[in-house]
Amino acid sequence: MRVHKLVVLLAVAAFLSACTGQSAEEQIYEHLEKAVTLEDAFREQQQPMVDLETEEQQLYEEIINLNMDQFDEIQEKSKQAASIVEKRREKLELEKESIDTAKEEFDKIEPLIEDLDEENAEAKEKAEQLVETMNARYDSYQNLYKAYDEALTLDAKLYEMMQNEDLTEEQLQEQIDKINQKYNEVIEHNETFNKHTEEYNALKKELYEAMELDVTYEEQSESSTSEE
Repeated sequence: MRVHKLVVLLAVAAFLSACTGQSAEEQIYEHLEKAVTLEDAFREQQQPMVDLETEEQQLYEEIINLNMDQFDEIQEKSKQAASIVEKRREKLELEKESIDTAKEEFDKIEPLIEDLDEENAEAKEKAEQLVETMNARYDSYQNLYKAYDEALTLDAKLYEMMQNEDLTEEQLQEQIDKINQKYNEVIEHNETFNKHTEEYNALKKELYEAMELDVTYEEQSESSTSEE
């Protein structure tokens, strides 16, 4: 089952100010856009995760089509599938590191919000809303990461079980049910993450307008990661 993850839009501003020091608006802009670039590694993991999922799914289908007379082959393919699960986990960790680093950069705007022009109450309000939305987005990603990581652990357990010749159909079905339930949680958390990402993108545009920045947006294609 493919799960889509929305990404934060990259904005390019043309600063016309000739001042030697940067304004609070310019500093906020730079931190926000640096945070976007720090999510590059997050985006870069998506297609490799899809490719690994496709490879693993193919192995899974091959395994369940084998009979016990071919147990040696079942064991070998289960080991291969377990190895792919660990590769997916490595991609997930790289993804999380990217999100965490971007959040650290984003947090640098908070002390700057008070420095916004006192006459521009709208910009300050939008900035505060942006912080609230980013915090919600970050929290939703942490929930998504936790559920996905737990799903991978269940996947790994499944392939370990498949290497046991005494595995019963009941035990197998019980593990599959656990996996399906966990991936349903992943889907729910992913939908929440996407919702907050859409809200964040919209609010960031409104903030830049309120700060009167001359901004153009570079549309980035939506990335996806694959789940069972």
